[in-house]
Amino acid sequence: MKTALFALIVGLGTLGACSHDKPKTVATTPQPTPKKAAPAADTKQLEQVTTNTQVSPNLALSGDIMTMCGIKAAATAAPPQFDYDKDSLTPDDRTVLDQLATCMMTGALKGKAVSLVGRADARGTEEYNLSLGSRRSDAVTGYLTHLGVGEPFLLATTRGALDATGTDEASYAKDRRVDILLKVN
Repeated sequence: MKTALFALIVGLGTLGACSHDKPKTVATTPQPTPKKAAPAADTKQLEQVTTNTQVSPNLALSGDIMTMCGIKAAATAAPPQFDYDKDSLTPDDRTVLDQLATCMMTGALKGKAVSLVGRADARGTEEYNLSLGSRRSDAVTGYLTHLGVGEPFLLATTRGALDATGTDEASYAKDRRVDILLKVN
């Protein structure tokens, strides 16, 4: 008797738990969805991604930041690239970040936020490359924070190798960088 009662209770509990697993479907007539134009902010952000300029070995800046802050590319700048599996900033990177910090604290970018997008080449797992891109953007965030730029104005993200285009060592190197973009509201 106890076994039968126990089986009945477990069975009812199982049925109750399963009833939430399957959503109820309602037949509807498909309605055409109107096409929406991308919001201006998204378009602006995409424009920035395609107009980034290498300014130091590991950094690329959007054109609007370069113009607003008067930042010039370092004379020795090679294509933007961290060394393989590294996230350390070079002296040229620090020189550019010093200029950016001054602009963000007292110049044209005062009160504005920037996105720091860490990137990696396509070698390695997706998880590892996302982590590496994050470490790279965190290195830039840490340096700018050390210079006095407030964390609310620094939005560190990672794309890992999601946008990587490299197919050999020279082109892999171009994928290893941090892009700095003006955050559009």
